[in-house]
Amino acid sequence: MPFIHDDFLLTTKAARRLYHDFAEREPIYDYHTHLPVDEIARDQRYESIAHVWLSGDHYKWRALRANGVPESHVTGSAPWKEKFLAWAKTVPQTLRNPLYHWTALELKCFFGIDELLSEKTAENIWARCNEQLATPEFTCRQLLTRSNVRVVCSTDDPTDTLEHHAAVAKLTGFSTKVYPTFRPDAGMRLEDLSAWNQWTNKLASVSGESCASFSSFLAGLRQRHDHFHAHGGRLSDHGLTAMDTETATESEAKNIFDKARAKQAVTGADIARFRSYLMLYFGQLDAEKGWTKQLHLGALRNTNTRMFEKLGRDIGCDSMDDPAQAAGLKFYLDTLETRGHLPKTVLYNNNPKDNHVLATMIGNYQSNEQGIAGRLQFGSGWWFLDSLEGMESQINTLSSIGLLSKFVGMLTDSRSFLSPPRHEYFRRILCNLIGRDMENGLVPDDFDLVGSMVKRICYANAHEYFGMDVAAA
Repeated sequence: MPFIHDDFLLTTKAARRLYHDFAEREPIYDYHTHLPVDEIARDQRYESIAHVWLSGDHYKWRALRANGVPESHVTGSAPWKEKFLAWAKTVPQTLRNPLYHWTALELKCFFGIDELLSEKTAENIWARCNEQLATPEFTCRQLLTRSNVRVVCSTDDPTDTLEHHAAVAKLTGFSTKVYPTFRPDAGMRLEDLSAWNQWTNKLASVSGESCASFSSFLAGLRQRHDHFHAHGGRLSDHGLTAMDTETATESEAKNIFDKARAKQAVTGADIARFRSYLMLYFGQLDAEKGWTKQLHLGALRNTNTRMFEKLGRDIGCDSMDDPAQAAGLKFYLDTLETRGHLPKTVLYNNNPKDNHVLATMIGNYQSNEQGIAGRLQFGSGWWFLDSLEGMESQINTLSSIGLLSKFVGMLTDSRSFLSPPRHEYFRRILCNLIGRDMENGLVPDDFDLVGSMVKRICYANAHEYFGMDVAAA
């Protein structure tokens, strides 16, 4: 039997029925990704499996480095085939890491390859994958269509023009809707005043606001938020270590802005209070338009100074942080709620110790007059937690404290067009966990009841919650 088979990860009869009858054929609603939309717009073709697999994938980069592969073969200038061969040599060393499962799933799902990648099989797999990538069925749009991906949400800076989103929206015969997500993190990074002023100048250029005053800066942010809305965007996103526990007044925020614009030193307290003021403003903008806010919390970023100075951000040199989350989340959510500005919100943690903090926190703010079920969401296992263990832990925590039945399910958080099988991975884990409960008598042996919940978690909950148009099947 091949390693990836019809019943992969499904250890009970109930699990197999849940997956094959209720989960397997559901469409994919990928509401948080880092996919490059310019590649969708031009329907990118890939020169080799290495290009589509290894370019920008910091998960793989970390594994390659841990296996002693030189940086020339990770992010450097080595030929792509040599990078692929380094990855093939590394894959057998990733046993019990989700990368091993993802690699095997992607080879099976897209290329029909049952062989496990290794030094011995590398040449054959390289040739077979590249032969298929040269065909019309393997452009990036075709990869999304073949995976039955109905929605992709990219992650975009407010200064992005969204020209590629506009181009994709005009396509005919393409069944995946592609929407931008408003991620204004750069507007709050006063730690580097030179970079922040460059970004603010760019905001002024694209928004038509001078950004010479704080009020004009806020107007520029609002204009870009409006621009994203006009392009179908209905989500915002923020990557923060933790939420702040206090905020600046309007006059204080103005003074901090003026100092930063003049490139005068600001204190750590100034940075935190300014960031908190803006986060509350972004919450207001989201609430006014009925958007959903995403808070990605608990990452310690750019920890390797040498590598950061050499290669920049998002290179695989980030880790879990260990901040206190409860007080800041309470302050932020409660302030927005008190002001009438709390939008639908998805909370993600990068440290498993915060599972119960987030799962209990969302229950404090579910009340609403619009009848929104699961108004606040405990997001799927993110980054270092999107493993079998991490997903099971998130599902178990949400199940014991909140309503798993209202969960909006999986996302890929990926930069690769070969990542849709991560949804399959999640669905198999979900079905195996609940199927085991059925066979152990912990939930009823009622497939109409349990199967309908599984089916909704796979797609319909997200479709209804986020409220973005979806192409017909």
